[in-house]
Amino acid sequence: MHMEKRILVSGGSGFLGSHLCERLVAQGNDVLCVDNYFTGRKRNIAHLIGKPNFEAMRHDITFPLYVEVDEIYNMACPASPRHYQHDPVQTTKTSVVGAINLLGLAKRTGAKILQASTSEIYGDPDIHPQTEDYWGNVNTIGPRACYDEGKRCAETLFSDYHRQHDLRVKIVRIFNTYGPRMLPDDGRVVSNFIVQALNEKPITVYGEGKQTRSFCYVDDMVDALMAVMATPDDVTGPVNAGNPEEVEIGELARRITDKVGAAASIEYQESPVDDPRRRCPDISLINKLTGWSPKVPLSLGLDRTISYFRDEAAPGASLHSLGESA
Repeated sequence: MHMEKRILVSGGSGFLGSHLCERLVAQGNDVLCVDNYFTGRKRNIAHLIGKPNFEAMRHDITFPLYVEVDEIYNMACPASPRHYQHDPVQTTKTSVVGAINLLGLAKRTGAKILQASTSEIYGDPDIHPQTEDYWGNVNTIGPRACYDEGKRCAETLFSDYHRQHDLRVKIVRIFNTYGPRMLPDDGRVVSNFIVQALNEKPITVYGEGKQTRSFCYVDDMVDALMAVMATPDDVTGPVNAGNPEEVEIGELARRITDKVGAAASIEYQESPVDDPRRRCPDISLINKLTGWSPKVPLSLGLDRTISYFRDEAAPGASLHSLGESA
């Protein structure tokens, strides 16, 4: 029999966090969504408001939180370069101080806690595909370091709290995730290309478009997070979660323009500093531990995501205006 749990999701009104909240609520859990709405949107969780097993709280996890919970998903932190570089000091504080506060909460309540880490901890990797035992190749003083190093430090804190205080921790390294509720102006490649194509603007590709990413549909990623949370206590991670299908960015641009039906040109621009050349997860560990592997093919996921952005656009309005208000 399913036992109702009290589950806290920090960053719960964000793109990925809101899908996780939705799934946990549907299972009958008592879900507390905590968000400061820096990049999260109230509209992402509006359909959950009023349900007896869902509650939303405006709170910044860089300050302590005093609640009673059984499980914690720490999803809080801007995840796109455009947003996390906007206030890099706050980004680092969210990853580091926020982790300390939520780990302290887990210690006090005995809750199991999962850290949403990132493939960015691998930096511009020297091995391919990336396995969990690879330590990464990160520029500690570069413009991406606020996110990369913040997440790396959070992994250290989770590991040390487990060793020192016997906390039940899980660390999941999330690779590029996409789907409905992405912000149209977050600077991530899928949303960028779709918005540009729908607005009949040139598709901006950095570098020569030969760099690769591996795109995982949001429903599959929620499955992965919940599967890792359900593993035995001796499974702490880190565990990669993502789609091992590698796609060149230039090819992604062509696929999206074909699907949108736009005759958009491709505009090549200089690559950002420390932009990874290749990014692809080895998911053999998570598959061995949980049986998880992604199910939604890129073509279907792009169809669903394009449909979402079409529906979001008001008649005659630019898609860039979406997401400007919480």
